[in-house]
Amino acid sequence: MSIRVPYPVNHTLLMALRSTALSLALTACLHPAPAQPTAASVPTAGLTRFVDPRIGTGFHGHVFMGANVPFGAVQLGPSQLSTGWDWCSGYHVSDSTIVGFAHTHLNGTGIGDLGDILLMPTTGPVRLHKGTPADPAKGVKTDWRSGYTSLFRHATEQARPGYYAVRLDRYNIGVELTATERVGVHRYTFPKAKDAHILIDLQEGVGWDRATDTHLEQVNDTTLVGYRYSKGWAPDQRIYFAVVFAKPIRSLALYQDEMPVRGRSARGPRTKGVVSFATRAGDQVLVKVGVSPVSSANALANLRAEVPHWRFDQVVASADAAWNRALGRVRVETADRDRLKVFYTALYHTLTAPSIFNDCNGDYRGADGQVHTGAGFTNLTTFSLWDTYRAAHPLHTLLHPTRVGDMINSMLAIFEQQGKLPVWHLVGNETNTMPGNSAIPVVADAILKGIGGFDVSKAYQDMKASAMLDERGLNWVKQTGYIPADAEVENVAKGLEFAIDDWCLAQVARKLGQTADYAYFSKRGQYYRNYFDPQTRFMRGRVSDSTWRTPFSPFVSRHMKDDFTEGNAWQYTWLVPQDVEGLMTLQGGEGGFVQKLDSLFVAKGDLGEEASGDITGLIGQYAHGNEPSHHITYLYAYAGQPWKTADRVRYILDSLYASRPDGLCGNEDVGQMSAWYILSAVGFYPVNPANGLYVFGSPVFDEVTLNLDADRTFRIRVKNNSARNRYIQRMRLNGKPYTRSYLRHADILAGGDLVIEMGDQPSRVWGVAPADRPRSMPE
Repeated sequence: MSIRVPYPVNHTLLMALRSTALSLALTACLHPAPAQPTAASVPTAGLTRFVDPRIGTGFHGHVFMGANVPFGAVQLGPSQLSTGWDWCSGYHVSDSTIVGFAHTHLNGTGIGDLGDILLMPTTGPVRLHKGTPADPAKGVKTDWRSGYTSLFRHATEQARPGYYAVRLDRYNIGVELTATERVGVHRYTFPKAKDAHILIDLQEGVGWDRATDTHLEQVNDTTLVGYRYSKGWAPDQRIYFAVVFAKPIRSLALYQDEMPVRGRSARGPRTKGVVSFATRAGDQVLVKVGVSPVSSANALANLRAEVPHWRFDQVVASADAAWNRALGRVRVETADRDRLKVFYTALYHTLTAPSIFNDCNGDYRGADGQVHTGAGFTNLTTFSLWDTYRAAHPLHTLLHPTRVGDMINSMLAIFEQQGKLPVWHLVGNETNTMPGNSAIPVVADAILKGIGGFDVSKAYQDMKASAMLDERGLNWVKQTGYIPADAEVENVAKGLEFAIDDWCLAQVARKLGQTADYAYFSKRGQYYRNYFDPQTRFMRGRVSDSTWRTPFSPFVSRHMKDDFTEGNAWQYTWLVPQDVEGLMTLQGGEGGFVQKLDSLFVAKGDLGEEASGDITGLIGQYAHGNEPSHHITYLYAYAGQPWKTADRVRYILDSLYASRPDGLCGNEDVGQMSAWYILSAVGFYPVNPANGLYVFGSPVFDEVTLNLDADRTFRIRVKNNSARNRYIQRMRLNGKPYTRSYLRHADILAGGDLVIEMGDQPSRVWGVAPADRPRSMPE
């Protein structure tokens, strides 16, 4: 690529960048990039061959498509011209347009954001606008040819962990992408062209994201630096970057508001740069982009630390090796290749977030907007806690306990900076999205399971302080024991979530000998009872001690939609994982409990025009497409009927997950939909997010090996397993009969061997006796 700088270099900034890079060379990253193997050294039979990133890119899965590494800060992939709910990740399989390749994306959320630092290779006349997306509500038709957008065909796409490739049909340009933790690497193969370009667009983002201030500056003949500030779901987003080309730049044009800018830098809300050059057919142009939450100097330092070379294929091989190590924490055996694809793609999805939000030197930008230097932990962001506290975080405690320590330390730092534990944290911003204090179950679970690496005393005090605030309905919880329906929206959902949080906090208080706190928060953990109407046997909104909100329907309708969050009374009536025995009593005992639970899976009714798009994956009124339902199938075991759990779980595993783009029945929700599948396919699920028990369902693999820390393994061998033989008949744990319908976390961590025998008829013995049933308060 023959390119020359038309104006002087900013020597002052260049010297600062060189100084930072030199300092970095003398220090090590807290989590250095893995050794960079050659492509030949990567095992050809790696688990990544079972991962299909296309799963979840259809229907409402909203998953990320592109190149990244486990928990990486960079999610480098295509962004599309279309906008709307199904493009929250920037990509949907139904679309045939690409506007460029951005370095940050969300995975499976219900709100769109990020899409920072977009690069787009083009040929022909320079175009600075992406084109016009379709907007049926406004009568706007797609006019992609008016901008730089290109069409593409899925037949030219390649997607696997750590690597993405596609051909831009409009320009006949081949695009290949790969990544390390903080660096995205691009390789573009151009046709013969006298007017080839690489556009750097700092205006464009995904979903709600709108740039507020951007900056692009050239500092030498190969390097550009800058930042992008934006406002969206996260109200104050800041990302800094450094772009380095493999060959000297010979022509760079800068623009603001699509008007040329003279000089060596441009700044404003809509900054763009165009690097132009001539190419011969097959010329390859390589670009590296380092990112940082702190500064451009740190971004360049991250880039030089993680990718100090231009061997693209080596970065691909290193990313593949990193994914194989992460996926290898679980080894499963089955003759069903589709099952393997669904399973390992699900595991892949759970490893996208929480994502790294600091630099190699430990610097990060906190929730207080300040730079914090030299942190002794890896700071993380993208905490979708209302979703992930249920199964994704418990999965991490099994497979990635060291990462859990970083997650908890990140949450404790957030408390210091904003005065409460995170609710839904994104790039250093509190979004306050979703009900509850769902960091509390996550922190509590880590303490109760003995996860190390953080200050337990501080964690407890931070949980307690967060639970005693007067925001988001907590003032009503403290005053009346319930949130009045005419005082707060989503009052039932908030109240039930707070009760779960309080129960978890109470268990930590008990562990730490805080008897007064244990009594107080245990009482609050019982406040779910205040939403239960014994006449209808549903949870519902109440406006006073003696008055319920009326009229009432257990289905979603206009007058009821404000009481619940993405659900209805049918689903929320079961949101008591902390006290299933108490809920059973409210439902009239085991008989009434099971009868009501049976009814859930067959109930038919009008969801109403205001029904949320999240009420998907319906089986009767059970909604697997959204998280409040995820534990419900396992409740039968508490009533001594584990075969009904097996029936429901096996149906969901077989019917609501598939190896197709529409293979998820709802939003991925940052790993939660996939975590349900992983744990359930292995054979069990944590109904209660913090009591250390996993309730058995219906395992689908012939053998599972969990590779745990301390070189321990826990192996599950399943005999006589088939589609017909879905019922557990008997078990042996380490050679001894095991009759309980649940397993303790401590038993798994100790390592061992569990043998499960399956059959085509329910066992009337295994897991049936009261002593063998799971309990909300284990012994």
